[in-house]
Amino acid sequence: MGIISMIIVGFIVGLLARAIMPGDQKMGWIMTTILGIVGAFVAGYLGQAMGWYVPGEGAGWIGSIVGAIIVLFVYGLVSKKA
Repeated sequence: MGIISMIIVGFIVGLLARAIMPGDQKMGWIMTTILGIVGAFVAGYLGQAMGWYVPGEGAGWIGSIVGAIIVLFVYGLVSKKA
């Protein structure tokens, strides 16, 4: 059940990040889900590095959305170079 909930939460976080980030992101629902999951991991690692979270503690909803926006911004920079 943990993997299914991670996929659902990742999809919701990815959708919210794409809605907040200005511009037109051309990606399907699978890439949106991956964006949300990777954003949550990025937020968790950044939060641990800054001392906001203890090791093993996951990022919350807001942190995950911010992490997904960061990943989406970097993705936009990389895809424009290609």
